[in-house]
Amino acid sequence: MNAIVSVWGFFQNNILTQPAFFIAFIVLVGYMLLGRKLYEAYAGSMKALVGYLILNVASGGLVSNFRPILAGLKERFNLSAAVIDPYFGQTAAQSAVESIGRSFSMMMMVLLVGFMFNLILVLFRKITKVRTVFITGHIMVQQSATALWILLFCFPHLQDTNIIIMLGILLGTYWAVGSNLTVECTQDLTEGGGFGIAHQQMFGIWAVDKIAGKFQSKDETKNKKIEDLEMPGFLSIFSDNIVATSTLMTIFFGAIMLILGKDLMGQIDTSMDTSRSFIFYIIEKSVSFAVYLQILQLGVRIFVSELTESFQGISNKLLPGSIPAVDCAAVYGFGHPNAITLGFLFGALGQFVAILGLIVFKSPILIITGFVPVFFDNATFAVYANRKGGLRAATIITFISGVLQVTLGAVCVLAFGLSDFGGWHGNIDWSTIWLAIGLSMKHLGYVGFGICLAAMLAIPQMQYMKNKKYYFSITEDYDSYLAEMQADECVEEVA
Repeated sequence: MNAIVSVWGFFQNNILTQPAFFIAFIVLVGYMLLGRKLYEAYAGSMKALVGYLILNVASGGLVSNFRPILAGLKERFNLSAAVIDPYFGQTAAQSAVESIGRSFSMMMMVLLVGFMFNLILVLFRKITKVRTVFITGHIMVQQSATALWILLFCFPHLQDTNIIIMLGILLGTYWAVGSNLTVECTQDLTEGGGFGIAHQQMFGIWAVDKIAGKFQSKDETKNKKIEDLEMPGFLSIFSDNIVATSTLMTIFFGAIMLILGKDLMGQIDTSMDTSRSFIFYIIEKSVSFAVYLQILQLGVRIFVSELTESFQGISNKLLPGSIPAVDCAAVYGFGHPNAITLGFLFGALGQFVAILGLIVFKSPILIITGFVPVFFDNATFAVYANRKGGLRAATIITFISGVLQVTLGAVCVLAFGLSDFGGWHGNIDWSTIWLAIGLSMKHLGYVGFGICLAAMLAIPQMQYMKNKKYYFSITEDYDSYLAEMQADECVEEVA
């Protein structure tokens, strides 16, 4: 038994919770199940590993680039507030859990139970109608941490074993159901890319896909997409994603850094060379966002191609009809590049308007913008919204998303007793779906837990009832699915 525990501990610490190695492991297993030669499986797993590490470099660079600015805002204006960001949220959750004398180490057991329950739901997909395996390891860690505090807050006297089982089942259901909701819209967006989304805004993606078309005008001439924007004269240079991103980031963050001042930025950002011109520091810092976006898209293209091809082995042999659910950044290479920038900017605008509202109305808690929610949620929403609703949908939806992230984030901080711990998860699912789950459990106890679990498990059943004919074929054979759809549309037109 000790040997089994040791082996599992090694796998958990070095593979399961390390998304780059977890994806490389999945690619290796997938290629082996496909009957590929060992060296081919090795090569594919290495490419997937490198691709995801490139993605990590880009994501880490985006976050680290923004955090000194965030710290400067807090320092300059002496704000007592909560940062909406899953990294800050994880730290706040850990502090809150330990403040009531409970062990935060339960979080890893919760993650394990949740992941296993996701696999069980997929294994019995003909009954559960779940088609996706959530494999974004670092997101699982962040969500397990925040959810652990929510459950302890609602059931403070519950034994550790019961907490692990209850929360593992609840989280596993959320991972399975949420990622499953993204299948249809992601398959259409990527033209059969063979993956769903496993991140912090899965219910949000589904909602965006459903409402984006409502923003279309009856006058077709007004239905512009981001790629249809024609910029006259010198503005045509902004048709280039690198130029547009670099310029917009310089304007946006440059204004903030000018307000904060050179002295404060020099104290906070240890990488700053104070002998250099502050203007050139601002330009370099701002343009770095465009650099990391280009790196991110390169990493996505590398690892997604290997993952989706190799997962056919796992799908065909172990979990037929299932697909992997991966980081939301995987779709950025399938939408117009400027959608990412516009989504971020309008999401940030919505957040700043909402923060101003909290100040004007003297909110007991002030929210500070976190980079992960404002960027990854809204850039993702813009990609999906542009496909169905064009420019208008992409800008309006991301603005509304920014407002909701701040206002409902403030509600979450107060509702879950995190005012003294300085952070909240911040992403849209965690300020909407998990706010509802937490309040249900807090006020209805075990009945609320049961209602939330049953409601989530019912969602794939409703999806299936609305689309019985194509529900599984869209993941099993996308080309056949398209052919069937087109044939049926032709029959309807003739009829």
